[in-house]
Amino acid sequence: MTYHILIAEDDQDIVELLRLYLENNHFHVLTAANGKEALELLKQEKVDLLIVDIMMPKMNGYETIKAIRQTSHLPILVLSAKSLDHDKIIGLDLGADMYMVKPFNPLEVIANIKALLRRSYQFQDTTVSGTQLFKYGDLEYDPERMVVLKNGKTVPLTACELKILVKLMSSPGRVFTKSQLYEATGQEGYYEGDDDTMMVHISRIRAKIEDQPSKPRYIQTIRGLGYKFEG
Repeated sequence: MTYHILIAEDDQDIVELLRLYLENNHFHVLTAANGKEALELLKQEKVDLLIVDIMMPKMNGYETIKAIRQTSHLPILVLSAKSLDHDKIIGLDLGADMYMVKPFNPLEVIANIKALLRRSYQFQDTTVSGTQLFKYGDLEYDPERMVVLKNGKTVPLTACELKILVKLMSSPGRVFTKSQLYEATGQEGYYEGDDDTMMVHISRIRAKIEDQPSKPRYIQTIRGLGYKFEG
């Protein structure tokens, strides 16, 4: 199967460098010079993954990601010179799956693209009648009973803990900010003071699903950004 990759980037040198490596890895490449062109191409062409810059004319990367996430779960990899934690958090909050900083190693970009595509299509394959089934190691989410099982036994999670864990399990490898996980619980109005609350939730979840909570296998802390689930 040939995957179609859309590059939204206004620096032509970077576009050609990415095109070279992507085509050498048998990807079909589409390009757009700004966010507006990218959105138009998404309406017209089959696209399996988007690589997007943040600083672009007409429509920047943040606006592009926000627009896409209103209708699509398309895997999105940000490739930007904006390197502050604040910039990364904004991109991830808006719905990017991964954030890489320029200058970049093209081989690392290719490896991350392949990882994102594997994750995306793995979940398409596990969808049954519109319901996603998640199973990793000794953990399993049963969507019909709305419970998480560990070695076949129900994990006694609270409603908030269940929502947070399922959110993480739905996209293994993707970094979720604390505010994104907070929103997954159905609450609004996240404040910095809620950081401690989320840390407590994560600590309690780890205590229930990890064999060694102090050395977690599943829920990894990404310092300065948030958390991710390792399947």
